[in-house]
Amino acid sequence: MGLQGVLMTYARTTSLLVTVIGAVFILYHLYVAFVGVPEALIFRGIHLGFALVLSFLIYTGFRVTRDAPPSPADWVLIALSLASIGYLFIEYEYVQTRFATVDDLRPTDWAFGMILVALVLEATRRVLGNALSLTAMAFIAYALLFTSLDPQMMLDQVYLTMDGIFGIPISVSATYVVLFITFGAFVEKTGTGKLFIDFALALAGGKPGGPAKVAVITSGLFGTISGSAVSNVMTTGVFTIPLMKRIGYRPAFAGAVEAVASTGGQVMPPIMGAAAFVMAEYLGVSYLTVAAYALIPAVLFYVAVYAAVHFEARRTGMRGLPKPDLPKAGEVLRERGHQFIPLLVITGVLLSGYSAPYAAMCGIFSVFPVAALRKSTRGYVRPSVLLAALVQAARDTLTIATACATAGIVIGVILLSGLAIEFTAVVVDLSQDSLIPALMLTALAGIILGMGLPTTPAYIIQVALLVPAVVKLGVSVEAAHLFVFYYSCLSVITPPVALAVFAAKGISGGDLWGTGWAAVKLGATGYIVPFMFVFGPSLLFIGAWHEILGTAITATIGVICLAAGLHGFLIRETLWWERIMLIAAAIVLIKPGFYTDLTGLLLVGGALASQRLVARAERIPEPAVAGQTDR
Repeated sequence: MGLQGVLMTYARTTSLLVTVIGAVFILYHLYVAFVGVPEALIFRGIHLGFALVLSFLIYTGFRVTRDAPPSPADWVLIALSLASIGYLFIEYEYVQTRFATVDDLRPTDWAFGMILVALVLEATRRVLGNALSLTAMAFIAYALLFTSLDPQMMLDQVYLTMDGIFGIPISVSATYVVLFITFGAFVEKTGTGKLFIDFALALAGGKPGGPAKVAVITSGLFGTISGSAVSNVMTTGVFTIPLMKRIGYRPAFAGAVEAVASTGGQVMPPIMGAAAFVMAEYLGVSYLTVAAYALIPAVLFYVAVYAAVHFEARRTGMRGLPKPDLPKAGEVLRERGHQFIPLLVITGVLLSGYSAPYAAMCGIFSVFPVAALRKSTRGYVRPSVLLAALVQAARDTLTIATACATAGIVIGVILLSGLAIEFTAVVVDLSQDSLIPALMLTALAGIILGMGLPTTPAYIIQVALLVPAVVKLGVSVEAAHLFVFYYSCLSVITPPVALAVFAAKGISGGDLWGTGWAAVKLGATGYIVPFMFVFGPSLLFIGAWHEILGTAITATIGVICLAAGLHGFLIRETLWWERIMLIAAAIVLIKPGFYTDLTGLLLVGGALASQRLVARAERIPEPAVAGQTDR
């Protein structure tokens, strides 16, 4: 066997190793979900150990090549990963009985602690890029150089306690997120994506701007099992963007529609983005409660995007797809409707009061039996598909696990250094104890953080730095958490660093800045909705039912008005003063209350009356001029 043959054998062996380790990784978490979670440090350590080993096996080399055979240096990093986590297991009794941040560190604590911090940062750099690792390094450097934080105390907190690498973020990744990612991989591999696309085509494909509406519906449906904006774009965009271009949408607008619609998947129950599970831990409530908080704002987001797409289609005269080319809803549901059952299983188990991990496990175990119910999906029920789903779930988990471990480092540093208290004082001082400036500063900081970081660590850092400030100014804790969560999500469509826009632009071929600004315009309501639920907590299902219903109705009117005003169409193309009235109505309806609601509704009524009067005037023929005769 020549050198080339040896290299090919090595590559195949490595690929097989990734498959085996990935499958074992997921099966271990399914086993734990079934029998119960072991002691915290052991469970979180095993989760992180799997994630680090797979990261260095898949993302190889310091210049990072995905799925290339690992170099000797990569094997060294794998060995150090196992050693630095294994040390905690071997010295488990010592770690549990020592007085954290009081007892001096042993030389081995120093060595393995620094090694693990470096490994987590390097794995995160390889999997997610430089931004998050550099952010963590900046926090560490600031704490060491500009505060009185002792390096030994910092390493103790980060490595040997449950308030650092092995804190709440990695706990959420190990307990919740990996199971829901596994559910998403199982559903995707059994062809549910085709159900979503065909169902959306049947519902909206023939309407004005049909493919754009299909993109909104499909991304919303897919978002219920994905929770990742970029993943949604890459999964549904390859179908919806070409359809939009086919009926005449500009490439930039087509890409923007898909990017914005996919972003909403992170806030759409029943399965939201990973940060929602972290939120449940921080708030001390069930995940179902967080999903309830998020439901009305998520619906408002999608209503607004759908309305924006509709108004743009009417304004530009876009037609739908030919009816003969579209599937029929009844046929789609007969052939593949049963694939909605796993989603209903998860929702039903959550509503029955069981934990989110148990609900995810029930959903996972239902996917393949459900696929076997009908001939149209029975072909997916094969061992090879099951194995592919396990490995895909393991790969997808790496982004969350590494991000959560690094976020744990940042949180450990923030807690010890007192940065959170200082930042709260700065925000309160700059806003001069006024809520709206504080919220605007928080929103801006959230978008800036989210530009460089994935949603989950961006949210976690904001919880430490920004949430205390807005809570101090009178915002409810639930609204404050969801507020920063929203702006962390919206960063993926906000230029200049907009990951969902980048992904959509790659498919559409449109101009990057054109796509980005079109996305901001389409998603404008997403920037307004967080202010709505801060001033109207009833949008989070907090309060009496009549308050919740009334606020939801006025908020819905408000987001539709904003979409109409920004896109220049309501029942006909708007005049400039009508656009101003509609946008003003949307802004006024942000704050619930009798007078604000009345003002907003009067503005909407004025704009509608103007629209109808102009439309009626256009329909009345002009009188004949005296002296003219018909010829």
